[in-house]
Amino acid sequence: MLISMDIKPFHLPKLAQERPIVIAGPCSAETEEQTLQTARTLAANGVQIFRAGIWKPRTKPGGFEGIGVKGLPWLKRVKEETGMYVATEVATEKHVYEALKYGVDVLWLGARTTANPFAVQEIADALRGTDIPLLIKNPINPDLELWIGAIERIYNAGIHCLAAVHRGFSSYDKKIYRNQPQWHIPIELHRRYPQLTLFCDPSHIGGRRNLIASIAQQAMDLQYDGLLIESHCTPEKAWSDSEQQVTPDALKDILSNLVLRDMKQSTDDLVDLRREIDVLDNELLSILSKRMRISEQIGSFKKEHNIAVLQTGRYNEILDKRIADGENMGMSGEFMRTVLEAIHEESVRVQMDVMNRK
Repeated sequence: MLISMDIKPFHLPKLAQERPIVIAGPCSAETEEQTLQTARTLAANGVQIFRAGIWKPRTKPGGFEGIGVKGLPWLKRVKEETGMYVATEVATEKHVYEALKYGVDVLWLGARTTANPFAVQEIADALRGTDIPLLIKNPINPDLELWIGAIERIYNAGIHCLAAVHRGFSSYDKKIYRNQPQWHIPIELHRRYPQLTLFCDPSHIGGRRNLIASIAQQAMDLQYDGLLIESHCTPEKAWSDSEQQVTPDALKDILSNLVLRDMKQSTDDLVDLRREIDVLDNELLSILSKRMRISEQIGSFKKEHNIAVLQTGRYNEILDKRIADGENMGMSGEFMRTVLEAIHEESVRVQMDVMNRK
């Protein structure tokens, strides 16, 4: 059930609201010198919100887990010297208490925290009575309801200045992106809650600095409100996530080359093309329906002759050939694999229904 929430747009008193709202800074605050050097250059380049990780959740023990409370005075100094707002990630009640004590302006929940309702509720309770803006990253797995649940928990604590951060979703397979974008999930979130400010985190989606520009442009084309990007004065020497950070000057180039499409332009001239798409979609549905009727006949044959439903060798052969055919027609291999696997899954379901009929 869709819960009604009067979510306020992400806003800070002196923040310029033009798109994109940019939050930038190093993955981790490592030293006071590194933090201030990065912040000064970002501020000179027009960035108004500085981000830096103080506590860093690591997959395995032994890695750099953040500088801790020691780094919070550095963020306070960034505010005093540059006039920038400062933001950091919190994962526990103690993190919230310490960040608020040092005047941090914006907090965010990381993907691992969002995936844990107990942790989200603990943070929500710690924030009760404040009005600090909060960013909520998507959970590590592609679970829209879990993401919405975290937003609701924070909202119910009285925090109404909220924003969602799309940082991609973890995948076991090695692919182009560190975390698969799965753009349809944040798009559906925004469809349900159009008043919710939506940020994209190209650093974590791409995992490599050379992908940040293209991902940021995709986000702008999808009408995202802002970008959360990792920027370090010397990224190759960063103590965490060195491959996905860019220098402040590189970030300036990325932002200056973004193309912002007109959000108010009339699309009346697309009516004929959209009608054509509607016709083609209906044809696709008709073809898929016919395909499933054939799958039902195949299921009947297999049942009659006691043949197993899944024929792995044939499936792999067809999958490889169809993907290659799709790529030759100008479609991506990843898209073709997703479509064909979904069709095969439905075909297997249809055949299983036939096999199990009495």
